[in-house]
Amino acid sequence: MPAQYLVTSQFMVLSNITHFSPMFYLSSFPGLEAFKHWIFIPFFLMYLVAISGNCLILMIIKTSPRLHTPMYYLLSLLALTDLGLSVSTLPTTVSIFWFNYHSIYFEACQIQMFCIHSFSFMESAVLLVMSFDRFVAICHPLRYSVIITAERVMRAGLCVILRGPVALIPIVLLLKAFPYCGPLVLSHSFCLHQEVIHLACVDTTFNNLYGLSLVVFTVMLDLVLIALSYGFILYTVAGLASQEEQIRAFQTCTSHLCAVLVFFVPMTGLSLVHRFGKHAPPAVHLLMANIYLFVPPMLNPVIYSIKTKEIRRAIIKLLGFRKDNSESWGEMHH
Repeated sequence: MPAQYLVTSQFMVLSNITHFSPMFYLSSFPGLEAFKHWIFIPFFLMYLVAISGNCLILMIIKTSPRLHTPMYYLLSLLALTDLGLSVSTLPTTVSIFWFNYHSIYFEACQIQMFCIHSFSFMESAVLLVMSFDRFVAICHPLRYSVIITAERVMRAGLCVILRGPVALIPIVLLLKAFPYCGPLVLSHSFCLHQEVIHLACVDTTFNNLYGLSLVVFTVMLDLVLIALSYGFILYTVAGLASQEEQIRAFQTCTSHLCAVLVFFVPMTGLSLVHRFGKHAPPAVHLLMANIYLFVPPMLNPVIYSIKTKEIRRAIIKLLGFRKDNSESWGEMHH
């Protein structure tokens, strides 16, 4: 009897631990575990480009007084968001591919998913504010300096920073109250809310509806407003007198438009796969999630470094090239 009582007590303790603080198992690429060190090489390169590229843009904007304008304040906010998104996934990715450690405590998983989703919502909002900046610059150029001021950009930046985290707090905290059962295996090398919620053993209707509403009224609404802004921009550009003026005006939007496509196309694909591709191969889910989280932070600094003349010149100057080489290099890319 005492031995049976001891076993029962231990089982009850383990059950309580599973209820309140479960440990999840993070996956890498199924069937390719033998090549995980080789698979980590492209991830390492993406992290290297994303972190160093965004830090470089932040340093250039900070140290160049002529770049202390609303447009570049917004670009620095985008770089900060991309930096946060990269750092959010870095610990678990490194621990899996380099140290072969797949386990993660619920609290750590909770913090990671909060950071990932918060920075995703921030990036969506930053791209929306940047589209409004481009809309005013092209459609109302004479009133640009009056409408887009540094003070208004800072207020918009504060709203951008607070919107995602404040909206996410309820559903992330509510996950703590759910019991989890079955194999607690996540299909990615990081924690996402839409995956963790499927492992709960109770009705999660509120979280599902709240999460869907959050995506619709933040990210999808941002996308609609960005598309509306570009509709007005195209209408204004089409009304310019010469084709040269049209090209010159639209070229000021190319960097932002590329950033919008790089962010929203993978996000839409990932959402469609999670909603309608439940029977799709795991490799499809892994590929879409990795593209969505790793590619935008890597490509955005590259896009803005190539397409934005001031950033490009500052980078060339930082690398120590002569001014005449800088000018000739710039002319080749126009």
